[in-house]
This record gives sequence, C-alpha cells and structure tokens, in this order.
Amino acid sequence: MRRDSKASDAAPASSNIGLRGGMIAAMRRASAVSIAVIGIALLGGFLYWWQRQSAEEYDPVIDPSSFVPSITNPYFTLVPGTKYFYESRTTDGVERIEVEVTGEQKQVLGIPVTVVRDRVYLDDVLVEDTGDWYAQDASGTVWYFGEDVSNYENGKLKDHAGAWEAGVDGAKPGIVMLADPKTGDSYRQEYYRGKAEDMADVVALEKAVAVPYGSFTDCLQTRDWSKIETTLQEYKYYCPAAGFLVKEENMSDSRETAELVNITK
Repeated sequence: MRRDSKASDAAPASSNIGLRGGMIAAMRRASAVSIAVIGIALLGGFLYWWQRQSAEEYDPVIDPSSFVPSITNPYFTLVPGTKYFYESRTTDGVERIEVEVTGEQKQVLGIPVTVVRDRVYLDDVLVEDTGDWYAQDASGTVWYFGEDVSNYENGKLKDHAGAWEAGVDGAKPGIVMLADPKTGDSYRQEYYRGKAEDMADVVALEKAVAVPYGSFTDCLQTRDWSKIETTLQEYKYYCPAAGFLVKEENMSDSRETAELVNITK
C-alpha cells in the first residue's frame, strides 16, 4: 500500500515538473520570438530612417535661371549633330553603340534640356534606344535630368525599364560631369530611389588613353558604381580632345570594354 501510495504521490510530482518545464520552454520561446520581433522592428526602423536620411540629405537646389543654353564642359561637350560610335566585344556578341547629340530639347523642372539619343546594338540587332537629358549650369557643371528608355528583345519592344525623370515620383537630377573635377570627388549621377542610384568617383586626371579612334592625353578617369546594382563597376575616360567619353571599361572583366571608333559632325 505504501508502495502504491508512493507511486501515486510520485506521478503528480513528475507531472508538475513536466508542466513547469513546458511552461519554462514556452516562456523562453516567447521571449526569443519577442526579441526577434523587436530586432526586426528595430532593423526595419533603422532601414526606414536610413532611406529617409539618404533621400533628405540629397536635395540639390535646382534654379532654372542658373542654367545656360549650351553644354560646353571640356570633358562633356554636346554639339547638336555630333555622333559618337563605340564598339565592344562581350560574352553575348559584338556590341555597337551610337550616341547622337540631337537638336531636340525637353522641358524638365522648367529647364530646357538637351536630348542625347543612345542606341545599343548587339550583333547589329537593336536592344536599347534611350533619350538622355542634360543641361549645364553657369558654373560649368553638367546635370543629368533623366532618361526615356525603350528596351528591345528579338527586334520587338520589350519594356521601358530604367526610365526616370527628375521631378516625377521623387526622382532628382544628378551630375554627369563636374565643372572642376578633382581626384577624390564623389557625386550622384542620378537619384530615383531604389531604381536609379548611380554614383561616380573621380579616380585620376591627366590620364593617357588609346582607342581605335586615336590616342588622347589629359583625360579624366572616373569609377562609376551603383548603390543598388552591386555588379555595376566601370572605369570611364573622358578626354577634352574628343569632348566626350572615349572609353568604358568593365572593372570585373576588362575584356568587356567599349571604345570610341569614330566621331562624325
């Protein structure tokens, strides 16, 4: 009897221990979940704050009266009627790029911007047709106000991915060329949060560059990269003798290099 009594007494004790263990485990799980939720909330709050700060910190003052009619920056001179031709051998085939400074203008943020048409062909098939919009301020800095993009696949229009316009949906203009670039300068080339956030760093001045079109000195070298496209890493070379870009080199694969082959006016 006493043995049975001990047995009957032991069972509830064991049951209580199991219950307390389950309660403790549940409390620990709840605590872990709470900590995780708090962590996620804090991370989300930080990311929201960081994005807000990023947007708030970049707020260029654009005064239409401070812009001039012509783009004469020595590294980025846009004369209507001028065409630049580039070629590059890529893993997908031969890429050919035609950049034409048109006589067209478009009003963006009250500023008449010059339209530069950029067509990209892969093995002579059109894959992209873009209109880029530029204007120069009185200091000589050239601003980038957006682009109208048409992407093609198998010769047919696919989409307009990559298009943006300053003043629309929070997009802001960026700088494509500084009036007086110095080594170490860094600047935004475009700003459309989460969709177009290219940057440029001035790497060197007075570089010598040789391309099929000719040899150049006193060239500006920049490193172009993106805050949202981690694979975008390019060196670009702008030469006053050409008044424009003469070479674009993929930093991760130097074999993918677009070089100037001709200029017509």
